[in-house]
Amino acid sequence: MQTTVNHPSGIVVRRGERGDIAALTSVFYRAVREGAGPEYSTEQRAAWAPAPPEVEAWDKRLTPQTVFVAELGGVIIGFMSLKTDGYLDLAFVDPEHIGHGVAQILYDRLETHAREAGLDRLYSDASARARILFERNDWVVDSEETPVIRGVELHNYRMSKALTDGA
Repeated sequence: MQTTVNHPSGIVVRRGERGDIAALTSVFYRAVREGAGPEYSTEQRAAWAPAPPEVEAWDKRLTPQTVFVAELGGVIIGFMSLKTDGYLDLAFVDPEHIGHGVAQILYDRLETHAREAGLDRLYSDASARARILFERNDWVVDSEETPVIRGVELHNYRMSKALTDGA
């Protein structure tokens, strides 16, 4: 299985490594705080990401997952992670690179991996911005959710995609 993919845009997609986690926490924090609007209010974004996540906590969270990172010029500009049961856990792009196809490039690699791993379906709790990407890739909204994080109500979408005809 190929672990690194180069794109004409200069973006390199590769498997994430433990040494990437600090950069991933930074991308996550910036993506939520700067890139998630106007779909989420300032209060909602602050509740979602009050500070960059602790590296140790994310190491525990991400180690059992398959993580793909997108790099440009050796700098991580986005990432996606997949649990073994097909749950797409995290999907974030640095705000300076939103709208430039980074999420699609990552998603294509992640779905290819899921199919190679024999998964029947993908599912996720998608943000408003991720919903756009997922619907463009034939996902469906199963339900609208309103999780409460740090006392603040947010909104997201339980979504899924069958990868086989029988799923």
